Amino acid sequence: MFVKSFASTLIGIDAVTVAVEVDISMGIGMFLVGLPDNAVKESQERIRAAFGNSGFRMTGRKVVVNLAPADLRKEGSAYDLPIAVAILAATGQAMPDKLDRYVIMGELSLDGSIMPIRGALPIALKAREEGFEGLILPTVNAREAAVVEGLEVIGVQSLREVVGFLSGQHPVEPIRLDREELFAATATRYDEDFADVRGQAQAKRALEIAAAGGHNVLMIGSPGSGKTMLARRMPTIMPPMTPEEALETTKIHSVAGKLGAETGLLTRRPFRAPHHLASRVSLVGGGANPLPGEISLAHNGILFLDELPEFGRAVLEVLRQPLEEKTITVSRAKYNVEYPANFMLVAAMNPCPCGYYNHPTKECVCSQGAVLRYMNRISGPLLDRIDMHVEVTPVTFSEMSDSRPEESSETIRTRVVRARQIQQRRFAEYEGIHTNAMMTSGMIRRFCPLTGESSAMLEKAMKRLHLSARAYDRIIKLARTIADLEGKPDIEATHIAEAIGYRSLDRDTWGL
Repeated sequence: MFVKSFASTLIGIDAVTVAVEVDISMGIGMFLVGLPDNAVKESQERIRAAFGNSGFRMTGRKVVVNLAPADLRKEGSAYDLPIAVAILAATGQAMPDKLDRYVIMGELSLDGSIMPIRGALPIALKAREEGFEGLILPTVNAREAAVVEGLEVIGVQSLREVVGFLSGQHPVEPIRLDREELFAATATRYDEDFADVRGQAQAKRALEIAAAGGHNVLMIGSPGSGKTMLARRMPTIMPPMTPEEALETTKIHSVAGKLGAETGLLTRRPFRAPHHLASRVSLVGGGANPLPGEISLAHNGILFLDELPEFGRAVLEVLRQPLEEKTITVSRAKYNVEYPANFMLVAAMNPCPCGYYNHPTKECVCSQGAVLRYMNRISGPLLDRIDMHVEVTPVTFSEMSDSRPEESSETIRTRVVRARQIQQRRFAEYEGIHTNAMMTSGMIRRFCPLTGESSAMLEKAMKRLHLSARAYDRIIKLARTIADLEGKPDIEATHIAEAIGYRSLDRDTWGL
């Protein structure tokens, strides 16, 4: 007897529907075809044990399972459930009527219980796109899939429960999730707040500008000056994610298997802080079974690299292309996967090996050569791609003991959102451009005309600091954001002056 069920496979952060074809005929043995990997091939042993422990019988005849399209490699254990259900339907132990209406995914335990899978959200989106009535998957992943409207999501815990549902003997209530309610409850709730940070007015101003325009930031300061504390509060002043951004971000985390049972939708911007011993693959993604890396997990949020010079040179250099292109392509001999990587880079570092160069009270013990060698661990091309270099000075006792309340994240976020709204209107006709930091050279000429005074000031800075053409563009983009925060239609000389001030590391006098 021939029976077909439907499953799904992941390519990058998108899903492709897979037809699970089962044919039972004269002969013995079970044969899996359609480019299955070892995890899929081992499913026959898990299925046999699950059948025995769930009260079902495995046929003694020849079973051929084809995973179509046959030229697409199938990986992972999530095909256990659709294969098992199709075999049960082919042997008359389950009703086959509903199999063409549902996508089925799940890993079988030997006792018949169903284990979690990766990529429930992209699988649900693909199922809806292709007109399936619903999706049957582990209960642990049900909230994640229920984010997709217009699709019946059935969360199950055992093989018997799946068979009961398909046969109509065990009704299962679909999982429902109110996206608007979820956004309202969690989108702007954070444990951290900028009000916790005492002093640091200049650094806070710089981070506000960075959040308003989507600019990359490097903070330089001595140990204990508050760089990490400031960085961890960056998401609290960024605009809340739109539903589209939330779906895209959740898809990436879903594919990477980073969502918990209670997480249906990521409503807050991600903050990723990999250790400086992280490898290139962990940062950009890939591996034997390709998964998103840290720069993709930070999509629509913050990638924080603390102790930047301590990262390997080769690791840092892989950031250059995604910082410009906002995507990362992982190419291997057998596959080519593209992951989104539209993140804001926030980095922090000490100014020298001992950490006290330019400290107001502690003396630096490093030689000039040591300071320069330390700074040169960060290549010029990468430094060029960082819009803002911010010096963070230690907080004084009077600032720490001051009882007056500091400005809250909510107050700062209000100004940031207002500036982002100006940018939304400005770039309404440009697809994929949302912030000033994303402007192309042609857009800079259109939206960022300079007055004679502003142009003369920038020309003087270019010559004195020996800035590159990329730095020239980034200063203008930064000045445009400063003007937006003030609600000014034109870039004034004061905006250019402040933007130039955020290019500390371009000065010839640094480290001397």
